[in-house]
Amino acid sequence: MKGVIVVGAGPVGLTAALTLARAGVPVTVFEREEGLGSQSRASTFHPATLDLLDDLGVAGPLTARGRVVDRVQWRDRAGLVLAEMGMDSLDGLTRHPFRLHAEQSALTPLLLAALKSFPEADVRFGTRVDGLAEGGTGVRVRMGRSWARARYVVAADGAHSTVRSSLGLPFHRVAYPTQALRVFTDSPLDELLPRLAPLTYVRDVGQSCSLLALPDHWRIIVRIPCDARNPLATSSVAALVRRALPGVSRPVRVVGADRYGLARGVLPSYRCGRVLFAGDAAHLTSTAGGLNMNAGIHDAVELGRALARVLAGEAGPGALDTWAARRRAVLLDQVIPRSEARVAGVQDRDTSRLAAAMAGLRAIAGDPGATRVYLAQASMLDTLPQAVRNR
Repeated sequence: MKGVIVVGAGPVGLTAALTLARAGVPVTVFEREEGLGSQSRASTFHPATLDLLDDLGVAGPLTARGRVVDRVQWRDRAGLVLAEMGMDSLDGLTRHPFRLHAEQSALTPLLLAALKSFPEADVRFGTRVDGLAEGGTGVRVRMGRSWARARYVVAADGAHSTVRSSLGLPFHRVAYPTQALRVFTDSPLDELLPRLAPLTYVRDVGQSCSLLALPDHWRIIVRIPCDARNPLATSSVAALVRRALPGVSRPVRVVGADRYGLARGVLPSYRCGRVLFAGDAAHLTSTAGGLNMNAGIHDAVELGRALARVLAGEAGPGALDTWAARRRAVLLDQVIPRSEARVAGVQDRDTSRLAAAMAGLRAIAGDPGATRVYLAQASMLDTLPQAVRNR
């Protein structure tokens, strides 16, 4: 009864568990799958997130497994560079003045290995949480016919959170008017398109896309209509790539493609008694800018620190309300607006909005001070916990 149960062994759940374990809190992680997830999902780690992961001892090995992004570029389909910003503008604001592209499945084994070094930390795979019952000074968690007890529960069990559903909490989602089509290629796009940056946004009213370099492949991400017919057909994907990248000198080899829906949703409160929500269990945003997973990791670190103080008697339970309110405000006031601004004029193919957005970016790129502010916000450095920002 002196410990914490974390539901979900993704990046958010394991980050919360490791933060708690490092503070001396007994923690048990329940994960319904038989092992760590290996699906291709989020792939962007921002400087602010790398600073937090560095405090947990995993940023170094994660960086070694990823692709360092030292500059961000915007160009049109003809290959004209419209704007470019160097990540070194962040020198002095972060220990990691770069963005990192790596699969989230590269992070979770590092977190798990670090967690296993703490004797009072336990991770149980193949354990599905079916329900919860709060009473008195703790929470009971049901897994089939068995129960476990803890002082608090951290729900980090994703967008389809069983914990959230079992408590009957409302989670209103608003679907965006487009879906994301993600194309994987092992063609060296930076050789086929001269001066291409490892993170490039092609902005053109005819066809926009995002190009992300990972260690062994590139990703081409395009917004498509929700009612697009057979978007994953080989001919459809090939035509889309040709339309998005007309300047390539030879064919781009597609090795895979998938699509996913996009929606916005935020829990009315991240706290429900002794149950605390983080990551996708608490919020969904547009994937533009790769902000949602990073925001979830920030949720987890800040929650772990606050919860450890409460359990140690250094703070009252009101500290958890403060955490919940602050993290929700960050999502509503900063993360969601910034994510949606990334696709201004793209998903609706609005020529005037797109032109205005690019004019604004060109002006920012031409001003070193404005570039530093823009990249600091895009890197989520202004949403870190206060103690981290002041280090």
